Amino acid sequence: MESRIIDLEIRIAHQEASIDELTKAVLELEKQNALMTQELLRLHELVKHMSPSPLALQSEETPPPHY
Repeated sequence: MESRIIDLEIRIAHQEASIDELTKAVLELEKQNALMTQELLRLHELVKHMSPSPLALQSEETPPPHY
């Protein structure tokens, strides 16, 4: 009976260590996600404020002379 209790205690200790590792991994991923979200918002603002392209849209282009 005592060996079964010891085995269960060992399993619990391993599970607690695994949970701690997973928690650290999730926290790191959340930090990375927040940084990427900030960067995406910054890039979105940059693109929004860029001047329009000097090139015309393909639908606005005049056809080439051989048409």
